[in-house]
Amino acid sequence: MATVYDVPADKLIEKVARDLKESVKFERPEWALFVKTGSHKERQPDDENWWWIRAASVLRKIYLNGPIGVERLRTAYGGRKNRGSKPEKFRKAGGKNIRTILKEFDKLGFTEKVSGGRKITAKGQSYLDRIANDIIKSKAK
Repeated sequence: MATVYDVPADKLIEKVARDLKESVKFERPEWALFVKTGSHKERQPDDENWWWIRAASVLRKIYLNGPIGVERLRTAYGGRKNRGSKPEKFRKAGGKNIRTILKEFDKLGFTEKVSGGRKITAKGQSYLDRIANDIIKSKAK
């Protein structure tokens, strides 16, 4: 049985994002169409599926690094802010996007709160491992 460690991150995130959108019915809030992902960005994301891609990425990070909290995730998704003629400086990503995604995963039973952040549940782990296994099987064909 394949796990998340056995497949490339980009293929796993792409497949999980598609599955979250179509099968799991992972909810995207209305405001998600109009927000930036952090203060270091100048515009909102161009990809209309960015919400599910970010959710899949967050779930993978919780699987690999859990328990992990919102602040560490904000740091992971942050970037350099262009400040004009001044030197660029690191800024954390926005927290509301990440908190909303984590609450939705808690509701689905994929993650749970523990001291130090969120950790993956058995249901969430089997979900990701099943998709990783599907990727390995499709690669073998």
